[in-house]
Amino acid sequence: MNTNSDRVRREHNQMIFGIRALIEAIKSGQDIEAVYVQRGLTGALFNELRVLLKEAEITYQQVPVEKLNRITQKNHQGVIGMVSPITYQKIEDIVPLVYEKGEVPLLLILDGITDVRNMGAIARTAECSGVHAIIVPVKGSAQINPDTIKTSAGALFNIPVCRHESLSKVVRYLQESGIQIVACTEKTNDYLYKVDFKGPTAIVMGSEEDGISSEIIRVADHLSKIPMSGTIGSLNVSVSAGVILYEAVRQRTI
Repeated sequence: MNTNSDRVRREHNQMIFGIRALIEAIKSGQDIEAVYVQRGLTGALFNELRVLLKEAEITYQQVPVEKLNRITQKNHQGVIGMVSPITYQKIEDIVPLVYEKGEVPLLLILDGITDVRNMGAIARTAECSGVHAIIVPVKGSAQINPDTIKTSAGALFNIPVCRHESLSKVVRYLQESGIQIVACTEKTNDYLYKVDFKGPTAIVMGSEEDGISSEIIRVADHLSKIPMSGTIGSLNVSVSAGVILYEAVRQRTI
């Protein structure tokens, strides 16, 4: 169990600078949230790092050296890595455990949620509503950093977060595991109240800009939307997540 001091230390101990230090961190199994590389960086040691990043499916951004210097004044050697304050888990490990405990899975898939405060707010609601795990993509997802942790009120320390290269593959795995996929989208005439959330369920939320990917829309078991009667066409995604999750809670506690 993490103590409060452990959590504070993990929130602030997120930066790794230097090529060799980042190589060793990756080899030791650290969860790396982001990597910034000086534009034009070359050399044998960097090539070793680049191969390791590819093997570990960690993406990196090429940035001007000025950005790296703003992050730290220490000798970064053109590379800075950010360590995640949480340990990512595998959904393939979580689903069997939920079933073994005799519980009905309730999962949340976040497709393209890039705002850290939305991510934190959603995680807070998910933890309060009994969600067993949050699933996010490796690319195109909000970083889990001190701002995300703070907005979640620490919920991200108490709910498993799974990161996967392909959400489409996750969806297929969940369906094969007997879990229905409910995609929350405006591209339907069906309201969320028509969905039976009492069974094993994974709810998919998309970004406010792009929504849920068409690939997931095509294979989802149900498409549902929140009824709207105002002049504004949509809710903030964290509010939408709260509405939908608590409809699931309502049905499961009747």
